[in-house]
Amino acid sequence: MLTGERYDRQIPLFGDDGQERIRDASVFIAGVGGLGSPLAIYLAVAGIGSIAIADFDTVDVSNLNRQILHWNDDVARMKVDSAIEKLIKINPDVEIDAISTKIDEDNVFKLVGGSDLIVDAMDNFSARYLLNKAAIARNTPLVHGAVHGLVGQVTTVIPGETPCLRCIVPDAPPEGIFPIIGATCGVVASIQANEVLKYITGTGTLASNRLLFWDGSNATMSEIPIERDPGCVDCGGF
Repeated sequence: MLTGERYDRQIPLFGDDGQERIRDASVFIAGVGGLGSPLAIYLAVAGIGSIAIADFDTVDVSNLNRQILHWNDDVARMKVDSAIEKLIKINPDVEIDAISTKIDEDNVFKLVGGSDLIVDAMDNFSARYLLNKAAIARNTPLVHGAVHGLVGQVTTVIPGETPCLRCIVPDAPPEGIFPIIGATCGVVASIQANEVLKYITGTGTLASNRLLFWDGSNATMSEIPIERDPGCVDCGGF
């Protein structure tokens, strides 16, 4: 049920019909860490009707500088348990499905299910590529975000229309522990949440066919045009 008091600052942007589309939407968030935490918060407060989150990790003290859904008392808890507890309190009208599992080839299609959008909030490209394949196969938009230190990037993939993640990053970069601050995660996750809401409501222009770069060290936002790779191993035949 729409409550004007809760959403009265965004209904003028999207209209009652747009808010109803937000209420009826389902979004899958892969990862509930540095990106997934603010993402889930902003989508919950916006009134997304159904949010599924998947993460297999436990909260560590080293997460607390950026993973804002998890607090000091949550250390050693499963991240999904910590997240669902907060999100329900933030907006009890939103349905939260918290899944404690590692995303792999055997479960990725079941996890994304019939979601209206998939949001990539992961920290490794092996999982990102699985999400990319599932998005293409399901014909489901994928909002990609990544961070490192003071920089981050975002693009929205519309299968069959825009470059997919593999077109942009054909080979996975080296993985490992990298520097990061919470504010960088917050900036990039906010852009991702904005993309989700724009897609659902048909508002504005999506960050598609371009890769947005946030450079926190210089406080600049830039973009580069990107194109589909006809020989892409993931979307070339789509």
